[in-house]
Amino acid sequence: MAGDVAMPMSWGRYPRLAQRVVHMADRRGALPLPAEGSILPYGLGRSYGDSCLNGGGTLIATRGLDRFISFDRESGEITCEAGVSLAEIIEVALPHGWFLPATPGTKFVTLGGAIANDVHGKNHHRDGTFGLHVKSFELLRSDGTRLRCSPEENADYFAASIGGLGLTGLITTATLKLKRVGSAFLGGQSIKFGSLDEFFDLSAESAATHEYVVSWIDCLGEGETLGRGHFLRANFLSAEEAAGMRSRRSLPLAVPVTPPVSLVNRLTLKAFNAAYYNRQSVRVAQKTWGVDGFHYPLDAIANWNRIYGPRGFLQYQAVVPPRDQRDVAEALLEEIARSGQGSFLVVLKVFGDRRSPGLMSFPMPGTTLALDFPILGEATFKLLDRLDAIVVEAGGRIYAAKDARMAPETFARGYPDIETFRKFVDPRMSSSFARRVMETA
Repeated sequence: MAGDVAMPMSWGRYPRLAQRVVHMADRRGALPLPAEGSILPYGLGRSYGDSCLNGGGTLIATRGLDRFISFDRESGEITCEAGVSLAEIIEVALPHGWFLPATPGTKFVTLGGAIANDVHGKNHHRDGTFGLHVKSFELLRSDGTRLRCSPEENADYFAASIGGLGLTGLITTATLKLKRVGSAFLGGQSIKFGSLDEFFDLSAESAATHEYVVSWIDCLGEGETLGRGHFLRANFLSAEEAAGMRSRRSLPLAVPVTPPVSLVNRLTLKAFNAAYYNRQSVRVAQKTWGVDGFHYPLDAIANWNRIYGPRGFLQYQAVVPPRDQRDVAEALLEEIARSGQGSFLVVLKVFGDRRSPGLMSFPMPGTTLALDFPILGEATFKLLDRLDAIVVEAGGRIYAAKDARMAPETFARGYPDIETFRKFVDPRMSSSFARRVMETA
């Protein structure tokens, strides 16, 4: 099956690679295997780097696997095909009082992709990663074998596929345990803080009282402004608390074209970050949000990734263990501020202690920092190499779903179970990421 030659992109719009695309719409059918070469499942392309790309190979587009199979409104268990998006699950489940147990910052992710990247969200300190809430899934291997995987059945493939980046086979269907919520609204506070010490104090204080916590950091802060930002914490409101509230409908926004140069640069960053930090006059502001406004603010702007210009951007997300997390976070922010590179939206959060079932899952206890870098040439790649060195020295790791450039040695040091994982990789499955970091690791 030849497929069409195309250049589907990851969300970072880098790298750009030619590959063939074939479509799959029947979960009971065989994998649409080409005569030769590797294959890789491809959902909505919201990974940022090359983990969802297969340059010179074939992508199996899974959005045609879009059927709901069952939904138990009493228990919150939902079963659907792997091409169903998180947005579609929310649309079905939220009116009945159920929400995703863990969600990334976009709902335009397929169920299969959420499992394969073991996504996490603002409630990791309580509920851990997405994989902890997956009850089971079917894994279709290139030899035609179909494995029912759960913690009790084919548990080794279950562990390898959660966070396995689509390399163990194609997930065709999955059962997920949803989370009971009282309404479609959240209430909480936005708190201005002026230093990393304040951030860590707020994190420790809020972990016991708030289900969702996250912060924005000024990545260009230096001296007295280093580590300043806004801390958000929230809980779902009960039906009584949300009575009479209505979701606000905002006008659809979009970035219609890619500008000739990145709109994110030192001048715009400095101005934006100062304005964003000072937009709130009081230290603590009471807030209410709809689900989309709190969890998915960027989803309201179609094609926002175009603002980084024709070269695209690199998202960088790292986690470092608790031992030196405050000092390491400071070192990372200082290095970024010196470079003058960075993004408007920088996320700093403390992960919890719940261990994922996934062999190759990214989150671990400690602090995670995530931000975007417009690609400015070699200077950008050298900066990220310097950040890698700080993270590796601290015993941390880089998120594979966000990466397009880390070295094999960096990957191997961050993911000690890589040799065990290799045993479960399907011989026909590969990706540009896997060939870059695993074949020489």
